[in-house]
Amino acid sequence: MNRAFSRKKDKTWMHTPEALSKHYIPYNAKFLGSTEVEQPKGTEVVRDAVRKLKFARHIKKSEGQKIPKVELQISIYGVKILEPKTKEVQHNCQLHRISFCADDKTDKRIFTFICKDSESNKHLCYVFDSEKCAEEITLTIGQAFDLAYRKFLESGGKDVETRKQIAGLQKRSSRNSRCWIQDLETENMELKNKVQDLENQLRTTQVSTSPAGSVTPKSPSTDIFDMIPFSPISHQSSIPTRNGTQPPPVPSRSTEIKRDLFGAEPFDPFNCGAGDFPPDIQSKLDEMQRQRWRGSKWD
Repeated sequence: MNRAFSRKKDKTWMHTPEALSKHYIPYNAKFLGSTEVEQPKGTEVVRDAVRKLKFARHIKKSEGQKIPKVELQISIYGVKILEPKTKEVQHNCQLHRISFCADDKTDKRIFTFICKDSESNKHLCYVFDSEKCAEEITLTIGQAFDLAYRKFLESGGKDVETRKQIAGLQKRSSRNSRCWIQDLETENMELKNKVQDLENQLRTTQVSTSPAGSVTPKSPSTDIFDMIPFSPISHQSSIPTRNGTQPPPVPSRSTEIKRDLFGAEPFDPFNCGAGDFPPDIQSKLDEMQRQRWRGSKWD
């Protein structure tokens, strides 16, 4: 790692090794923000990033926005950026991803470090403003690197590699869980849509076959030829056909009696029988029938 504070490596470190390896060192500062940089290191790179973020902060300050305060927790595992009151972690910059750290000698309040983002793999430059502790924070990050490097050598490189593997597994597990949850939500939404479509179709069918507030009349039964059976009681009654319309009226029968070639009247089952009239009228009809038969016999 290229450290701008390496010129002070011969000085005595400010903190005990146990404080950084088993715990962390907290600092309060103002967070100007982070911006993407093209290179993972370099004084000119961080200088351009500081200039850019300072300009953006001046614009926000003119609009009445204040620079947010944060708490930094520095250890051999990285630098955490937290909200001071709620202790919510805003950024977790692992130490092996930090490639450059420096304090600004022209502005004693400013210090920065460049970290490679774990999600996008972009290099981001984080810029902070600390009125009294800018240089001290930079030295503390340098001490954390020194202790982490020593621990790496003592463990034969296994410690850092193990942490990287665990971090990678946790990341993939989290991503797989999110994908699984999204698949379940998508499948659940599709099932809800199918159920809603079936309900709409059923409701439409019920409305079209049986309107609200009306009773569908029961159609008369039909024979195998789809004909309404003959009713001797009232064959001319108003019975609706299958499509809801009335059948045409039955034409009246002609009073003229047709005879066959032997002069006999054809049998008509629809003619009234003898029992359909009163006795006096029936006797007259019988007499007239006999006279007609005699006359036709002598012709």
